Amino acid sequence: MKKILFTFLSVLLLTACTTETVSDAKQEKNQPHIYPDYLGVTIPVNIAPLNFGMANETVLLVDAVVTDSKGNSIHSQGEESVDFDIDDWHDLLAQNTGDSISVTVSAKYEDGWHTYRPFSIYVSSDSIDYGICYRLIEPGYEVWSKMGIYERDLSSFEERALIENTQFEGCVNCHSFNRGNPADMSLHIRGPHGATLLRQNNGPMTAYDTKTDQTLGLCVYPYWHPSGKYVAYSTNSTQQLFHAADSNRVEVFDEASDLQVYDVNKNELILSPLLKQESVYETYPVFSADGRSLYFCAARALPEGSHSLDSIRYNLCRIDFNPETGEFGNRIDTIINAEAQNKSVSFPRPSYDGRFLCYTLSDYGQFSIWHHEADLYLLDFATGESRSMVGANSKDTESFHNWSTNSRWMVLSSRRDDGLFTRPYFCHVDAKGNVSKAFMLPQRNPHRFYRDRFLSFNVPDFIIAPTNFDGHEASGLINDEYRKKIGVRK
Repeated sequence: MKKILFTFLSVLLLTACTTETVSDAKQEKNQPHIYPDYLGVTIPVNIAPLNFGMANETVLLVDAVVTDSKGNSIHSQGEESVDFDIDDWHDLLAQNTGDSISVTVSAKYEDGWHTYRPFSIYVSSDSIDYGICYRLIEPGYEVWSKMGIYERDLSSFEERALIENTQFEGCVNCHSFNRGNPADMSLHIRGPHGATLLRQNNGPMTAYDTKTDQTLGLCVYPYWHPSGKYVAYSTNSTQQLFHAADSNRVEVFDEASDLQVYDVNKNELILSPLLKQESVYETYPVFSADGRSLYFCAARALPEGSHSLDSIRYNLCRIDFNPETGEFGNRIDTIINAEAQNKSVSFPRPSYDGRFLCYTLSDYGQFSIWHHEADLYLLDFATGESRSMVGANSKDTESFHNWSTNSRWMVLSSRRDDGLFTRPYFCHVDAKGNVSKAFMLPQRNPHRFYRDRFLSFNVPDFIIAPTNFDGHEASGLINDEYRKKIGVRK
């Protein structure tokens, strides 16, 4: 009996692993239409397998053979998508760093096999960081349901929840790390248990009440100083509404907003009258690579009672910052006058090598995630020129983005897939500012993953190692009533 059972299981396993030979295939002149679109992309040598299926889901089988110029190859076949062996995939990439690999795709339909013209993938010698951290949230508007902060290993398909709002009542957002190092971390909680969780040098996490009698409200939109001694925040009084002409878009806008820098060691906010003007909305602060400048977005405030939201346009501005003394400069410079172009800047992000600054450009406002016209632009500090990141952009929304620690890769939020859900894409930016075609975050079965998971990836950021974030400890701090107060520098 045991022998019969063993034979049956062996046959079952063999049947499950058997692939069908591609035979009598019609040779197509075109390259395949696959999902996700990985044709001609540049990838890091340590990225997870780029599994894919045919964009036409009526296909019966999809088959892919990946080869290199040395005669090495890997093969996969599946009903919904190909699923390359992860070790074979990484071995092949390692053998072809700085070179291209070729992918030949065949698809079986009711009328038989079709083999398409091969396409290439370039394997960059620039590696990518360990992973990314992001919020998963339903693409809703005025209320939140289940959401959480998650981390994903980019060399595999492993995802881990750091904390979910099933552990407390409220909204979790504004996660930030110091140049991808999770040892320095800021995390904001909204709702009845509102707090800012902060840790430094992998020390204990502390829950703060960041509202003071000299500031508008709680500290949000954090960005760490490279020294780890400071965190730049904005404080915003925001509202949101639907567009009457576009039911698929919500607008978030400021009624007031200021900037401040938090001195972590002295537990006090550093303020400047130049950064808290009633006639100006200041938001999205970021430190320069050398830590001696603070970049931010600024717009002229609307007159009281005005509702002309499409007239709010933010420029990219800069003010000096002295990290030795914690003092601001005495003037504000306009770096990009987007208002003069009838455009608006949001989400400035300087590269860590000090060469570039990436920002989002849209028609108006600072909440570009629902602006279908929003695109990414690259400011070259060496030349002062600013240009569209054509390879990374699409016909739909490109919005939030962050740099890898080696300043060669960018993760960006895009709605190009279906116009509704925000998903993470990656592009390569070389030392001259040349931008490669963006590719979607790989999944083991991309059709099933993105079709069945009705969630948007929000505020993706690189991490250089696992966060070692204790969600149980964090939820205990959130549910506790204690909040450490912060002061204001005299």
